[in-house]
Order: sequence, then C-alpha cells, then structure tokens
Amino acid sequence: MNDDLVLEVLREVGMANQEQIDQAQELAVEKSISTSDAMVEMQLMTKQDILQAIAGYYGMEMIALTGYKFDPEAVDSIPAELAKKYGVMPIKIAGDTLQVAVSDPSDISLVDTLRVLLHKNVEPVVAAQPEIDAAITQFYGSLAELGAIAKEDVDLDTRETGDREDATDDDAPVIRLVTKIIVDAQRRRASDIHLEPLEKTFRVRYRIDGVLQQVDTPHKRLQASILSRLKIMSKMSIAEKRIPQDGRIQLNVDGKQIDLRVSSVPTIHGESIVMRILDKSSLMLGLPELGFLSDDQALFEKLISLPDGILMVTGPTGSGKTTTLYGCLNYINKPSVKIITVEDPVEYELTGINQVHVNEEIGMSFSAALRAMLRQAPNVIMVGEIRDVETANIAINASMTGHLVFSTLHTNDAPGAITRLIDIGVKPFLCASAIRAVIAQRLVRKICPKCKVPYMPTEQELHALKIPPAQVETATFMKGMGCDNCNGTGYRGRAGIFEIFVINDDIRRMIYERSTVSSIRQRARELGMRTLREDGMRKVLAGMTTPEEVLSITVGDKE
Repeated sequence: MNDDLVLEVLREVGMANQEQIDQAQELAVEKSISTSDAMVEMQLMTKQDILQAIAGYYGMEMIALTGYKFDPEAVDSIPAELAKKYGVMPIKIAGDTLQVAVSDPSDISLVDTLRVLLHKNVEPVVAAQPEIDAAITQFYGSLAELGAIAKEDVDLDTRETGDREDATDDDAPVIRLVTKIIVDAQRRRASDIHLEPLEKTFRVRYRIDGVLQQVDTPHKRLQASILSRLKIMSKMSIAEKRIPQDGRIQLNVDGKQIDLRVSSVPTIHGESIVMRILDKSSLMLGLPELGFLSDDQALFEKLISLPDGILMVTGPTGSGKTTTLYGCLNYINKPSVKIITVEDPVEYELTGINQVHVNEEIGMSFSAALRAMLRQAPNVIMVGEIRDVETANIAINASMTGHLVFSTLHTNDAPGAITRLIDIGVKPFLCASAIRAVIAQRLVRKICPKCKVPYMPTEQELHALKIPPAQVETATFMKGMGCDNCNGTGYRGRAGIFEIFVINDDIRRMIYERSTVSSIRQRARELGMRTLREDGMRKVLAGMTTPEEVLSITVGDKE
C-alpha cells in the first residue's frame, strides 16, 4: 500500500497531525520501515485502525475473516493459483456479484484484473492480509504451512500408518493436513473425529466431552485425497468405495501412544469416515476420577472384590461402560489373579490381562470364546457384551462355578437389566442366583476448574432435581463462564453418574416371582438405591457439574 496515500488519508480523517507524522517519518528513516509501520510502533494507532481508515476513505466495507462462514460456491469460483497469486479470498456470491476480500483498497487495477480473468462482476471488501492468508491456507492448502506442521513434535509410526514408498512431493500437503487433523483432535481431547462429505462442503467435526464441535474444514476439492490418505493409513482398500470398511491407525502424538479405530461408510456424496481415538491414559483412572463419591466408591470396591457372581454395567453407547469395566479390571489386576476378557473388538491392550478378540467369520463368537476361556482356569472374566441367551447362560454358569464375571448390557436403567435377560431367554432363578449387582451409568460434563464461578439455578431446575430447600441454602452451585481452557464451553472433562442396584434377598425373591420391573425398582429405591438423577443431584451440590447438564442427561430417568 502506498505510504504517501496512507499518510494523506490519516491526515484527512484526523487520525494523525503533522507533528506525529514528522516524528513517524524520522523513526521510519532510522529503522528502514514505512511511516505507517512507524506510527504503529509509536503506538499512535494499530494496523487495524489504519486499514479501517483506508477502507472508509474508499467507501469499502471492512470485515473480519476469523470465524467467517465462507460460501462454498464463492470459494469454488476462484482457482487456488489465482487466490494465492493475488492474495485475495472469495467470501460470498450475492446475485451475480462475487465478493472478494482484498487487503489494499487503493489497488483498483487488481479488481479490474479479477473481473477480466473471472468474467464476473467483482465487489471488493477489505480484510487484513494475515486473515486473508489464513483463509487461503484453510480452503486451498499451503505447502509452507503444512510443512511447518510436519516439523511439529509429531512422531508418526510409518510402519503402522502404512506410508507408501512411492509417495511423491505432491502428496506431502495432504499427508501433513491429515496429520494436523489428528494431532489437533488429540490436543483438544476429542474422543472422535468425523469427516463427512456433504453436497457442497467437506465437514470435519470433533466430539469433545460428548458434544460434536465443527472445526475449520478443508476445501471440498481436497475430500478425495484426504479420504484416500486415511484409508491407506488404516490399511483399507482405496479401490473399494461401495461397502463399509474398518481399520486401525497407531501413532505417537507428543510422545503419547494413541490408537484410532477407523470406520468408513459410503454415502451419496462420498465416503464418511469416523475415527475413534483410543487414549490408553484414560484407562488408568481411579474410581474417584470415574465419578464415584466416597460412599458409592466403598460399595463399588466391595462389589468388584467378590469372589464370584456377575457384575453388570448398563447404559447406551458412549456412556463410559468400557472405561468403567477397565477401571474395575485395573483395580483387581494382581499377579495372583488371572483375568481373561472377550471383546468385540479389543479396543485397549491391558498389561497383565489375557484379551481375546471375537471373530464371527472364523467361528470365534462370544459363546465359543467363553467356553474356551473357562478351560484356562481364570479367576475373573470380562465379557464385552451379552448379546444372546447362549452367551448369557455360559456367563451365568461361569459365575456360579466360582468365577467373577463382568459384562455390559444396553438398558436404560439398572433394574431393567434383569427383565432384559429374562426376555432373551435366561431363567429367572439363574438371574437371581448369579447377578450380584447392576450399575447403570451416564456421563455428565464437569465444570471447567479455570472459569468456575458460583451462581444460583432457576426455580425450574431446583424443582426438577427435587433439591430440598435446606440443601439449597447450604449448597454452593457452580457454573463455568467459558475460557480458553474449555474452548468457551464452561465444561472440561466428564464424570459418571451412577445407579447402583444391589441384588439382596428381597430383590432375589421378587425376581423368582417374576415381579414387574417397576415393582423391583420401587423396592430397590426403598432399600436405598439412588437413581441416576439423584446421583447427579449430589454431584451438582458438590460443585462438579450443573443442573442443566444433569437434567439433559437424565431426561428419561424414571421417578
């Protein structure tokens, strides 16, 4: 931008007087910089102020591109080479006019050149050059930036990721971009990465603390290259695009070993890929970190230390059942105890534990694996999931012959697990004899410790949680205001809320008599069982989470 023009505009709009300009010119000569840069260094104004003044002088709108929702059709209208060559970024199409962000409002010839090259009516708007460069990198890719990303502390295990020996320099930007997506997800504590081809865009989302969040997305034209790269890394067939495929990626990020379980499903606009990040450090959590309060922890430790019987964990997909079971196994894992698991698939490899992978294609089903495991003389067995009556009966027989069995079931509450087993064909007397306890669980987001502040919930929230007035007066309710530590959400990390249903003689008799699940539930509550919502209420009172979070997670909780 012409320095004399800048000074003329600043003088005309009253942003600088002659004395300030003279001082700035002296500094500019001394440091060999422009006069406008000297004014910025003297803290008379910012670069943004100068650009705003120039834009106003030429009657142009100035916009901020950070977080801007670009029109995919507009981005498609300018080739990458043209955008990079002229340092411009298309932002939207309004009728037959293409709006383009430029950094120099005075460069009229640039706008004329774009009109001729694109055969379109071009309307310039003003944005800072660094923001334009960042947008070009985001949507068109930049070898320079991606090269810098590759130099970060990211150690990829090339033997496991399946790098090709014939990879060329043209592949490098996409390789680095894929690496960046995975590394960013890990550093932001994401549990899943979703890459979803849509009609006009290629969307990337991270699931953080159980909530999907959209992140900066690559341009649609990079979709095929990114998907092919991921399929190569996870050892899928890149030629097959008509059927679902599964794969695995192992890599080191910041010195930490992580596994990614990769699933590819064909959709009408391309293959959708979901990568589940399996972070082994999450398995080393103790019971308090899982969310157990002291009284529940004492009860839970007693249950998982029993010599025999079945302990079941129930809940929907993504409710933390596997993490809880692995926490149990870690708690009881000792050299004197032999533990065998049968899983589909084996998600985490645990030291000192024998793990069996289910493979239906070769006849290694849950039931077949269980029968073989019993001949291995284990003390503790974990069955990833009870799916049919055959598996259930073998697990029950194992529990009644001196083994402690852990397993999961998909039911909404703890007492419902009994009726589910009976419904699939297990005899009531076997359920009553074998099952020691059922734990239903959900995950709630924890309040961010960096921006936690006291507040008072609404009357509706207090009424819904049935918090007594006496407890309201003594409680300190907390909420997160949102900060960099929690990406502005007010939450960081998750903890469990639990419904612990212990099978005692009363409950055992009701199961023998085929009592309804509602009557079993009512009796369990009379005996002291807390519902998911009631346990959530205790964690609200303890300042761990918010009423809003507990109410949203337990919306189906039966009273």
